[in-house]
Amino acid sequence: MPIDNNITNSQEQNFATNQQAEDQNQNIQGDNTVKNPDDWTTGNEPMTGAQKSYLKTLSDEAGEDMNDNLTKAEASKRIEDLQQKTGRGLNKSVAGGVPNQANTGEAE
Repeated sequence: MPIDNNITNSQEQNFATNQQAEDQNQNIQGDNTVKNPDDWTTGNEPMTGAQKSYLKTLSDEAGEDMNDNLTKAEASKRIEDLQQKTGRGLNKSVAGGVPNQANTGEAE
């Protein structure tokens, strides 16, 4: 049975691409990939819709009132506080240890 070179080449390309991505991920070191909310350039803007929705969920679970007028940075900090209180969302981040955008409000 003849070998289909197109499949073989495609598999080799996929392997090479995956290897490059893995190498790039290994080059990311330390916490420099996660910004402090106080350092965000958009931290003073109103919280995002995703942040507001997640804060509502966490506030309800924690039995606490929700402030609808938080900035992106304030909302992120409040989300972290409520995650600690409820245990929800702890240690659940996207690849590379970057918090999800619902928490940060920053583009990834």
